Amino acid sequence: MESGPAIFAGTAFALFGGALLLWTTVRVRQGEPVALGAAPRAAAVLAGLAGALSLALGVWCFGRL
Repeated sequence: MESGPAIFAGTAFALFGGALLLWTTVRVRQGEPVALGAAPRAAAVLAGLAGALSLALGVWCFGRL
């Protein structure tokens, strides 16, 4: 019964984290801003950390099954 919410949360975190990391990587490689009005390096680092943290949470959720 408890595996359903863990699977859903793990999938949501993993998809969001992976998509955020992919989007950040593409924006940095193209030289486009990651966040409007923010310092480019700081925005890329913070977005990368948020994506990695979300991906790690997804892996953690799947590990709890």
